[in-house]
Amino acid sequence: MFASIAHRYDLLNRLLSFSIDRYWRRVAVQKLAPFLPEEALVLDLCTGTGDLALKLSSKAQVIGCDFCHPMLVLGQEKVESNQLSGSILFVEGDALQLPFPSHHFDAVTIAFGLRNLEDYHQGLCEMFRVLRPGGSLAVVEFSEPQVPIFRQIYFFYFMQILPRVGQLISGRKGPYSYLSQSVRDFPSPSGLAGMIQQVGFTATSHYSLTGGIVTLHMAKKLNH
Repeated sequence: MFASIAHRYDLLNRLLSFSIDRYWRRVAVQKLAPFLPEEALVLDLCTGTGDLALKLSSKAQVIGCDFCHPMLVLGQEKVESNQLSGSILFVEGDALQLPFPSHHFDAVTIAFGLRNLEDYHQGLCEMFRVLRPGGSLAVVEFSEPQVPIFRQIYFFYFMQILPRVGQLISGRKGPYSYLSQSVRDFPSPSGLAGMIQQVGFTATSHYSLTGGIVTLHMAKKLNH
């Protein structure tokens, strides 16, 4: 599914979010940066075409991991065009069975990818495993606005407009219908915070962005 829309993925991200997706990723990097040690190594999961990895590369060495080969090919083109080959390495791999040793990364990030995993709990367990003690987790994910009128407008756009525009530009019906439904089925911010703590992370901080359309969750792996 993701391979079929890779060629239009970045365009549709900008168009369908009115380019606010850049702001969401920028906030994630700003919130994470104070917790990164010097010469930090960060794993960006479900990296797609590498948008978050590119932003992170100004603060750390980054490994971007995704299971969709065509997305990674496009990400590599962006890395080379920005002359960042020394800062970012892409690895093709499964987030539910990561090809990395335990206690390896100073931080793990995942933006708009957790809800696509077949098993949220297993994915979070793998993130916990590969983090060093004291390491940080940052999860950026869609959520549902709580203000009634804005919530109604949001769901009309998300369920009615977004899938049609996505289909028109990508030439594929399934992916953007899936997107809207996956957001409806995803746990609430409080529910996700509970899941993050269940796997061993400390109590999370979360930041509601753009009226609650997106929530940034931050957590730590204790030093023990």
